[in-house]
Formats: sequence, C-alpha cells, structure tokens
Amino acid sequence: MKTINKMLLAGLLSCTLLTAVAQEQPAPEHEGCPMHQLAPSVDFVSVKTCFAPQLGAFVAVDSVECCVHLVGMVDGKLDTMGRFVTDNTHKRHDLKNILRPVSVSAMGEYILVLASAVNDSAYVAILDKEMNEVARRSFNSPMYAMHREGGVLMIAGRNPYGYDINILPLHRLDFDAFANGEILSHHYRVAKQAEKIKQSDPIGIGLAAVAVAVVFLALVCIFLLISGSGKLIMSAEEKSKNKASKKSRGIKPVSDGSSAAKEDEVYAAIAAAIHLYNDELHDEETTVITIQKVEREWTPWNAKYYNMNHYFNNRK
Repeated sequence: MKTINKMLLAGLLSCTLLTAVAQEQPAPEHEGCPMHQLAPSVDFVSVKTCFAPQLGAFVAVDSVECCVHLVGMVDGKLDTMGRFVTDNTHKRHDLKNILRPVSVSAMGEYILVLASAVNDSAYVAILDKEMNEVARRSFNSPMYAMHREGGVLMIAGRNPYGYDINILPLHRLDFDAFANGEILSHHYRVAKQAEKIKQSDPIGIGLAAVAVAVVFLALVCIFLLISGSGKLIMSAEEKSKNKASKKSRGIKPVSDGSSAAKEDEVYAAIAAAIHLYNDELHDEETTVITIQKVEREWTPWNAKYYNMNHYFNNRK
C-alpha cells in the first residue's frame, strides 16, 4: 500500500506541473485583428432611445412589437409622430429569424435604425422624418451595436467563429453609396480550445502525458476499490462462518446485559398474552346440571313416518 500511495502522489504532482506549464504559456495573437486599425475613441453602443434635435423628438425602440417610434410634442403632450416596423411578426413561429430593432441614432433630419435577428441576418436602414425608409444595407451575420463618426458608420456584430466589424460610407444625401457602395469588413476569429492546445503543445507531449496520468489514476482508483471491496466481503464471510460454527457447537453468542434484559421482557409479555388468551376461551359456568322434560303436543311437522321411504307407505 505504501508503494501505491507513492505512485498516486507522483501522478498528482505530474498533472499539477503540466497544468501550470500550460497556463503560463501566453496565448498567441490572432492574425488580421482589426482592433489596431480603429481609433481609440470608438465606442460601440446599443442605443435604445435617442433625441433628434432637428426633429425635436425622441426615437425609441420597441423590441416587443419590432418597431421604432418617433415621439414628440403633439397638442402640448408627448405622442407618437411616426412608426417604423422592422419586421412583420404576424403569425410568425420562427422567432430566431425575426429582425428586431437593436439600436437607433439621429443624423440630422434622418434616423439610423439597426435591426438584427438572433441567427444570421441584420440590416441598417436610414429613415426620414416621416419614418419612411430611404436606404438599407443588409448583412449576413447578427449585429448588435454601431458607431457613427464623420462620414463613416461602423457596425459591430458576431459570427459563428468570432466577431465582425463593418465600415460603411455614410453621407446625408448619398444614399446610393450607402446601399450599394463598397463595404470594409474586418473579421476577428476566436481560437477554439483545441487550437489553443495545438499552439501551446504542437507535438502533443503534454496532452499525452496528461492522458496517461489520467488513465493511471483511474486504474489506481479502480484497484483500490476492488481490493477494498474484496477485503470487506472476506471479513463478512469469516464472521458468518464463526457464527455458524458456534451455533453448531452449542455456544451461545455473548451478549451484553441490556440485550438480555430486553429478551426477558419479551418472554414475559408472550407468557402474559398466552395466559390471557387461555382464560378468555370459556366463560365461567356453574357445575349444577338440571334436566327438565318438556311435553309438546303432536303435530305433523315432527311425524316420523313422513321421513320413511315411499315403498313402506304404499305397501299397505
């Protein structure tokens, strides 16, 4: 057992050292990362409500109804001045494909609306003050935030492998360039855990060592369980054999005083129950026997000849 304990301790120490070495190695930088190409002042924000000064109204997002409201002062109180529906949800069951409004931004007399689905599509639209769509640009991945600076609109989103940043030309009157112009896309791919392990351990020595250590520890645990269960079974069998041998030789097992007292009480209770049962079998009766002869009048109900065979009755 001492040898097994030493081997188990050595395996645990080797696993700990391998894990520490793997954590100390720095993760490699991803190629093509667009973060260094953007200005440090860029903040991608998902805005649910904004104020348009030239329109004198607020723009609010309603993600439940999939629409954008233009709210302003009407007859001295706030009321809806216009409404733009990002996607039709009537009798729709594909909830993940519904394009819901994500962010809004005011651009002079125009409004920018970013709508995105959960799965794989999104678009950004330019609306006029009547909440009519002027231009639209679609994307093949979900988007969740945007940033406008000068004549450029930057939109951030996510793809199945990482993140996307799309840069669009944005001018107030050049809507055709916004809808059909060139777009600069940057893709950031997040490395998976298997790729990180491959980069930190290209030959696979560490992974092989960890696998061998895990298998070794599992075998040691199985061995300990089997040996312990075998000893328990053998001890139980020895106890049962000793009890059987003592019974065959007429040796009563030694018991403490409390158990003997309990057995005596049980015997006394059984004897009392038998005694009470025997006493209740018969009622108390007198030993005087009186015989009285009762004469009854004759009736054909107790005539004996009615019980005779018909052969004797018809023979006369």
